[in-house]
Amino acid sequence: MPFKQFGIIALFAFVSLTGTSVAQAEATDPLPSWNDGASKTAIISFVDKVTEQGGPGFVPEPERIATFDNDGTLWTEQPLYFQGLFALDQIRLQAPQHPEWKTTEPFKSVLAGDTEAVMASGMEGLMKILGVSHTNMTAEEFSASVKTWLASSEHPTKKRPYNELVYQPMLELLDYLRASGFKTFIVSGGGIDFMRVFAEEAYGIPPEQVIGSTLDAKFEMRDGIPTIVKTGDLLLNDDKVGKPVGIYRHIGRRPIFAAGNSDGDLQMLQYTTIARGTEDTLPRFGMIVHHTDADREWAYDRESHIGQLDKGIGEAKQRNWTLVDMKADWKTVYPGE
Repeated sequence: MPFKQFGIIALFAFVSLTGTSVAQAEATDPLPSWNDGASKTAIISFVDKVTEQGGPGFVPEPERIATFDNDGTLWTEQPLYFQGLFALDQIRLQAPQHPEWKTTEPFKSVLAGDTEAVMASGMEGLMKILGVSHTNMTAEEFSASVKTWLASSEHPTKKRPYNELVYQPMLELLDYLRASGFKTFIVSGGGIDFMRVFAEEAYGIPPEQVIGSTLDAKFEMRDGIPTIVKTGDLLLNDDKVGKPVGIYRHIGRRPIFAAGNSDGDLQMLQYTTIARGTEDTLPRFGMIVHHTDADREWAYDRESHIGQLDKGIGEAKQRNWTLVDMKADWKTVYPGE
């Protein structure tokens, strides 16, 4: 299913006795897949405040910057980050050309489907996998490999294409913010080149507004054609303390709205919401998506090896961030449900 088919799903309802039409109902509710409650109210109240011309909380459009984590915030991240699943599939795809992998770790464990052994190989093993699946190729070759994978693969447990596992309520939130004069950015620990392949079609976020972990690249002339070649040196780990650095380097403005789902997003939320002094008076909004729905998605937080949310729960209460309860706050999780 193409990403563009997702959009904001219609709010289906019977025409009321007063004659209110479905279109009118949609116009009054910018977040139709969100249940009425504290989270939805907080979002709408914040947007109303910063867009009220002449109001005490008005924020000019150039300063309406919103940043979103990707994995676990805009789409599912269990049982393994999707980019990790992509990398493992690339190893399997290239294995026939590398018979030595049958006896060489971590490739041996990848081919055997032993995820625990792959994880046990640590950073050294991860860099070997990334070296094969993400580097020593042109930018166009890498982009094509991601597009092919997205079009031909499905999630191991949901048995649905990965592009169907984006969160419908978050798509609506992105659209709502942009309609309210916000500029939306992805700020994720995922690879910048990986996310740029699909972010515009999936979320309406163009490649220049995607910030992620970054591997080095170099320029070459190949047969007279200007070419970017991906190399293996890590320039930015855009996770935890790396997220504010990525925002500083790529955006040049502090956001006034930030959304994440794990302790990996903690520093981005702090950077966005904590005032720098008495003159820092702009309204600010922090949001954490709490995975509480074991039936429709997953339920996890403090003990999870993926998307661990521990410190963020306490800090959300301390700093008045909105803690979104997926089970209680979302009418639907995925588009088309």
